[in-house]
Amino acid sequence: MEITGAEIVVRCLQEEGVEHVFGYPGGAVLYIYDAIFNQDKFQHVLVRHEQAAVHAADAYSRSTQKVGVCLVTSGPGVTNAVTGIATAYMDSVPLVVITGQVPTHAIGEDAFQECDTVGITRPCVKHNFLVKDVKDLATTIRKAFHIANSGRPGPVLVDIPKDVTRNKCRFDYPKTVSMRSYNPVTRGHQGQIRKALNLILGAERPMIYTGGGIILANAAPELNRFVDLLGFPVTNTLMGLGGYRASSDKYVGMPGMHGTYEANMAMQHCDVLIAIGARFDDRVIGNPKHFAQNPHKIVHVDIDPSSISKRVKVDVPIVGDVRETLGDLTALLEESFAAGQKTNARALQAWWQQIGEWRKRECLKYRPSNEVIKPQAVVEKLWEVTGGDAFITSDVGQHQMWAAQYYRFDKPRRWINSGGLGTMGVGLPYAMGVLLANPGAQVACITGEGSIQMCIQELSTCKQYNLPVKIVNLNNRYLGMVRQWQQIEYGSRYSQSYMDALPDFVALAEAYGHVGIRVDKPADVEPALRDAFGKYKDRLVFLDIITDATENVWPMVQGGKGLTEMILGSEDL
Repeated sequence: MEITGAEIVVRCLQEEGVEHVFGYPGGAVLYIYDAIFNQDKFQHVLVRHEQAAVHAADAYSRSTQKVGVCLVTSGPGVTNAVTGIATAYMDSVPLVVITGQVPTHAIGEDAFQECDTVGITRPCVKHNFLVKDVKDLATTIRKAFHIANSGRPGPVLVDIPKDVTRNKCRFDYPKTVSMRSYNPVTRGHQGQIRKALNLILGAERPMIYTGGGIILANAAPELNRFVDLLGFPVTNTLMGLGGYRASSDKYVGMPGMHGTYEANMAMQHCDVLIAIGARFDDRVIGNPKHFAQNPHKIVHVDIDPSSISKRVKVDVPIVGDVRETLGDLTALLEESFAAGQKTNARALQAWWQQIGEWRKRECLKYRPSNEVIKPQAVVEKLWEVTGGDAFITSDVGQHQMWAAQYYRFDKPRRWINSGGLGTMGVGLPYAMGVLLANPGAQVACITGEGSIQMCIQELSTCKQYNLPVKIVNLNNRYLGMVRQWQQIEYGSRYSQSYMDALPDFVALAEAYGHVGIRVDKPADVEPALRDAFGKYKDRLVFLDIITDATENVWPMVQGGKGLTEMILGSEDL
C-alpha cells in the first residue's frame, strides 16, 4: 500500500521511538501536521517561536540519551531555528531537524517563504539533506538519526519540499544504515592506550581534565571508577559538570575563565594531563602559548580526530569513544596494579599537598549580606532546598557562571546550558524540554532579567502543557556579564548594559496563568524557594529575586591571559 510523504515522516519518527516532537506549523509542513493529527504514538509540543522548538528538543536530548526532534516550516521558520541549531552544533547535541520547503518546481524562483535551507544551515549542522523524491524519504530520515547519534553527535537537518510530503510511495524503513563515506572510529588504538598507561604510572603531578564528551558518551560511571582507582585530581569543564561527582575531595572544581584557583593552577603545573572528551577551548586554557610554557605530557581521548592537537599539541592522541576507551584503560590499570605496578604514591601525596595550599585561597568565597541578596547565596540555597538533585537549566551570563560554581553536580545530564555558542534565551525552553523528557523531576531555570525576556513567550507553552518549571530570575537590572567587562576593561563606561523599563515579572507570570513571587530580602530567599518546590510543586513559579547589582563573577581570566593570571576579586583590579 502506498502512503504519502507526510505519513512516511510520521511513520519514520514512530519507528525511531520518538515520543515528543517540538514544532510550529506553517504552509510548507501542513501535510505533515495533518498526518500528525491522525496518530497518537508521539506528542507534538506547540511552542511559541521556532527558536524555542530547537532549544527544547536540544535540552530533551541533553537530559536523556535520546535524539531530540523538531519540526518547522520553510523560510522564516528555518531562519528562526538557526540559532537553536547552531547552539546544538557547538555543544555536539544529537538532533534531527525536519524543515518544510517550497515545492520542488518552485525551488530557486524566490517563491513565498523560500530560503536556501541547505546553504544557510551547512556551517552549523553535522549534515543536511534536501529530499526531492518521496522514495528517498524514509532512507534519508534513517540516515539522519544514525548520523546525529553516532561518532561525535550533532544536529542533522532534513529539508522536505511540500510536494514530496503530498506524493505517495510504499513505506519501507531500513533497519540498518551503511554509508561508505561515514564510518566513525569507536575503539581506541590499543597501542596508544598502553602509551597512556605508561605516562599515568610514571606521573608525579597528574591531572585529569574532562569535558562534555564524558556526558555525551554516558561515560560518567567509567570516569568515576577511573578517578577513584587512581586517586588523581580531576576537573570538569562547564559542559562536563556532573561527569565526576562534585562532592568528592578529588574534584578540584571547574577550570578556565571562571574556574577555581586550584583547578587552573593544577592544569598549568601538572606534568601529565589526561584530557578526556574535552577540546582545550579558549574559555578553558586561556592563551595556548602561556599554557605551553610549562612542559607537560598530554594524553587526549576524543571521538573526533579533528579536535585532537587543534589548539594544543598532544603527546598521546587516542581517537575513540571515551566510554570504551576509559573501560579499556581502567582494565589495563587494574592488570598493572595486580601485577605490582603502582603509581608514584610519594609524589602524588606531595602534589595533593600543593593542591591543598591552592585550595586555601578559597577563591569562591564571597561576602554574605543581611541587607542585599547575593546571587551566589541564592544558588547555594537552591542546591540545599533541592537536595542537589535538580535539573538546572541556565541562560548565559553571570547567573550561568554562578550556577556552575555554586550548584554542586554529582550526576551527569543534570546541568543544561549553552556552552560553545553562549546563547541567551535558552533557559526556559531548555526547562520545557527537560520536564517533558523527565516528568515529575525538579527543574529550575536559573536566569537573568535580560536572558529571560528573549524567549519569555514560552510561558504560554508551559501553561498549555502544564510544565511546572521553577524560574529563578537573578535580577540585577544589568546585562551583568557585559557590565562586568565594561567595569574591568572599559573604564566603567556602562554602554547599553543597564536594563531600563523592566516588566513587573510577578504580574507577567500571573498574566500567563502562573505563580509569581518577588523576593528582595535575604531572609525571604529560602522560604520562597521552599514554597516554589513544595507548596507550588505542580505550578510554574517565577521567582523574581532582586540581587546585588555590583556583584561580579570571580575568579576571572581575562581574554589573552594565561590560566595562572587570574583576577581573584575586586582587590586585584
